Amino acid sequence: MERVRLSFELNGQQQTLSIENDTPLLWVLRDVLGMNGTKFGCGIGLCGACTVHLDGEAVRSCSLPINAVANRSVTTIEGLSPGSDHPLQVAWIAENVPQCGYCQSGQIMSAAALLANNPAPSDADINTAMSGNLCRCGTYGRIRSAIKRAAVDIWQPEQEQS
Repeated sequence: MERVRLSFELNGQQQTLSIENDTPLLWVLRDVLGMNGTKFGCGIGLCGACTVHLDGEAVRSCSLPINAVANRSVTTIEGLSPGSDHPLQVAWIAENVPQCGYCQSGQIMSAAALLANNPAPSDADINTAMSGNLCRCGTYGRIRSAIKRAAVDIWQPEQEQS
């Protein structure tokens, strides 16, 4: 395996690493950089627990080699909102979404990418965007409600105050 020196932005901060070029981003985040909010689930990109944003798009960090993020921007759940007060995080609590909580950071990151591109998603839009995120506890209805609540808080705050 070839070691490479690469730089990327992580949660708004520049990172430069010397690392094996095919190391999955997930392991770099967790084991090298100590960012433990992103979770390991299946290891093959199917469950969504490891979802982060790469240049604003939801990606599975367990199957993304670190060389794919060179000179790009990565956002983890820790970078979504420094005070954990992103409208999605607030809505997640208000709608009592988490049970075991293991999948929640990946769920929230997928939902954030959805709302960044679609400010008023339909149920079908939400189902499509969230289809790659599995929840063993089956909180899908509450997840949908939280996404809709957050969409209102993000895109229509004036209407909420009227």
